[in-house]
Amino acid sequence: MVFTFKRGIHPNEAKQVTENIPIKAVFPLAKSELVYPLQQHLGAPCEPIVEVGQKVLIGEKIADSSAFISAPIHTSISGVIKEIRPHLTVSGTIVNSIIIENDGEMTEHESIQLRPGFDHLSKEEIVKIIREAGIVGLGGAGFPTHAKLSPPPDKKIDTIIVNGAECEPYLTTDNRVMIEEADRLVTGLRIMQKVLPGAKGFIAIEDNKPEAIGAVKKALENYPEINAAVMKTKYPQGSEKQLINALTQREVPSGALPIDVGCIVNNVDTVIAMHRAIFRGRPLMRKVVTITGGAIRNPGNYKVRLGTKLSDLIELVGGLKSNVAKVVAGGPMMGVAIYDINVPIVKTTGGVLFLTEKEAYIPPEGNCIRCGTCVEHCPSGLIPTELNTDILKESGDLFIKHNGLDCIECGSCSYICPAKRRLSQAIRTFRRVQLAKRRK
Repeated sequence: MVFTFKRGIHPNEAKQVTENIPIKAVFPLAKSELVYPLQQHLGAPCEPIVEVGQKVLIGEKIADSSAFISAPIHTSISGVIKEIRPHLTVSGTIVNSIIIENDGEMTEHESIQLRPGFDHLSKEEIVKIIREAGIVGLGGAGFPTHAKLSPPPDKKIDTIIVNGAECEPYLTTDNRVMIEEADRLVTGLRIMQKVLPGAKGFIAIEDNKPEAIGAVKKALENYPEINAAVMKTKYPQGSEKQLINALTQREVPSGALPIDVGCIVNNVDTVIAMHRAIFRGRPLMRKVVTITGGAIRNPGNYKVRLGTKLSDLIELVGGLKSNVAKVVAGGPMMGVAIYDINVPIVKTTGGVLFLTEKEAYIPPEGNCIRCGTCVEHCPSGLIPTELNTDILKESGDLFIKHNGLDCIECGSCSYICPAKRRLSQAIRTFRRVQLAKRRK
């Protein structure tokens, strides 16, 4: 059986360049500066617990918060705290950051030690380790994982979904992780099942990843309580609400969370990070990032130390081969354009695209022809043209009334529009303004 959800689109996948290239680790340049923004997750930002001039070692905690919805930050290299100041991030925001000069020695902190596994650990101990490791959703949302694994007593979780759909064009990190670390992925899911006893386990993989499907099914041979769920290749299959609906036929209500329908969804690399923390005592210090596009010399999937500046990463992977028209953090559908490469790789960086002029070309915007194509394909069942009218009227009340806050900002409406209306861009900007007003 192949699972899927209602509506959606089929953009050009553009994955063939990197999907068959094994993950390669790259290490920061000696004497380079690494930048650790104190807001790399949803929730409260961290506060530094180190001082300028202090020497730190790999895996040492450098920032934390007492808030429940937050996650600590650890250094990924050994070196000296050079500055603590605001710094530009890939999202375009300026965030207070810890800047460390790499000493090139790669000396690990004494807290990094091999552990015997998880069988002897209680649920509470597992969650504490995950929290102290600073693990968050690595698929892009950045929700602290320990919070996901600590649902309120009245929320019964009966389904755990490992999200390996990876529907965003160009990106292939999850595909490679599933191929290369399938056994650890399965063990990571079993760790979550111990925290949430009785929950069924699913590893959801789109059917355009046959090698990953084969690797995961082989790793699951001795675990009949976990299923490899093959999904129809369609965008945005990897969105939480769409994935839950495809697998369970449950609808996450407007304003609700997956836990409200008994589900928890975690990204593939997030689950691998849990395994690393439980078995190897290693906090979250690296990210697998797809580096691709027609302008980069050596496209591939790279295991990158958090804090590495994009300008340094370009050099580490061999540099550029042609002029870059646009640099995008993330995929082409939901990513954001970068105007300065002096920004760090953070916990939620899934890919960086270096696009040529031909790849970056967007046709000029035309007038709406009232065809309804955007309505037909919106995965959230919204009416993008109506929301766009509300935006032109500058009416937040109408936007909210027409469920604009339920937009998942997937970009399907802009992609499919024959008039090339910038629907998604307008809705994304206006939606975030309304959410900010609500928070105030």
